[in-house]
Amino acid sequence: MNRRDRLYRWSRLSRQAGHWLTAQVALAIMRVLRLFPADKAINFADRAARRLGPLVGRHQVALDNLRKAYSDKSEAEIREIAVDMWGNMARLAAEYVFLDSLFDFDVHATSQGRVEVEGIPFFEKIAVEDKPHILFTGHLGNFELLPIAGAAYGMKVTSLFRPPNNPYIADFIHSTRRSTMGGLIASRAGVSFTLARILDENGTIGVLVDQKFVNGLPTTFFGRPCETSPLLPKLARQYDCDVYPARCVRLPGNRFRLVIEPKLELPRTERGRVDIHATAQLLNDVVERWVREDPGQWMWFHKRWKLTKASRRRARGAASA
Repeated sequence: MNRRDRLYRWSRLSRQAGHWLTAQVALAIMRVLRLFPADKAINFADRAARRLGPLVGRHQVALDNLRKAYSDKSEAEIREIAVDMWGNMARLAAEYVFLDSLFDFDVHATSQGRVEVEGIPFFEKIAVEDKPHILFTGHLGNFELLPIAGAAYGMKVTSLFRPPNNPYIADFIHSTRRSTMGGLIASRAGVSFTLARILDENGTIGVLVDQKFVNGLPTTFFGRPCETSPLLPKLARQYDCDVYPARCVRLPGNRFRLVIEPKLELPRTERGRVDIHATAQLLNDVVERWVREDPGQWMWFHKRWKLTKASRRRARGAASA
C-alpha cells in the first residue's frame, strides 16, 4: 500500500469515526429527552438552541441570507428571525423522539387535539382518486407530520427524502420515519425511475422542493438567482398529474396546523404541455410565500443561493443585460 492509499484509508476511517462519535452524542441526547414529557423536552431543546445556535458557523450564513432577503428589516429583526429558526430546528430534532405520539389527529374526533388539519376535502379526494398525484412541501415547521396525516386519510404516499451525510444518524431517522410514515425513498441516482414507477401505478409521491440542486434549473427565490431541481416539473409533465402544495405551520403550545392547498394550475407551453422551467419557478414562488408568512420556521442556514459556475455566468449575464 503506497502513501496516497494509506492517507486515503486513514481519512476515510477518521471521517467514519467522527460520524460515529457525533451520532452517539446525538442519540444519547435523544435518549435523555425521552425520559421527560414531550412538551418539557421540546421546550428545553428550543431554549438551548436559541442560545447555542448563534455560536455556530452556519449562523452567519443564516444572517447573510436574511439580510439579502429582507433588505427592509432592521438588524434586530434579522437576528430575531435567525434565533427563531434555531428554536424551530431544535424542536424538529427533539420531536423525532416523540414522533409516534405527537400526531394525535383523529379523522372521527369531534374535539381538537395537538394537530389540526386544513384542506381535509383535498386529502380525501386524493385518497380515493385512481390516478397519480404529486404533493410538495418545504422545510417548514414539522414537515414530517404531513405524510402521517395523509396516511390517516387512507392516502398511500411515498415520500422522497434526502438522508443526512452522517450514515448513523441517517439510519436512525430512516427507521423512525419508516415506522410512522409509510413509503420512503432516499434521494440518490436513479430515484426518478422509482418515482415514475409509483406514478405509473397511480400512486402518490411527496417531494421537498426548497433545497439547492447542483446544475438545476435557473430560477429565483426571494428575488435572488438559485438552482432548482427539475424532477417534480418533469414528472408532472410526463404524467400530466395534479400537483398539490402542502405545509406544516408550527403553532404556540407545541401544536401544528397541517395545510393542503388547492392543486396548482401548472403553466403550459404553446403546445399545451407542462412548462418545466416555469413550473420550477412556480414551486419556488409558493414556498417563498410560505416562508414570508413564517420566516422563523424555515432553515435560513441552508446555502440555497449557492450557484454552480454555469449559473453564476448566466446570472451575471442577466444582470448586465
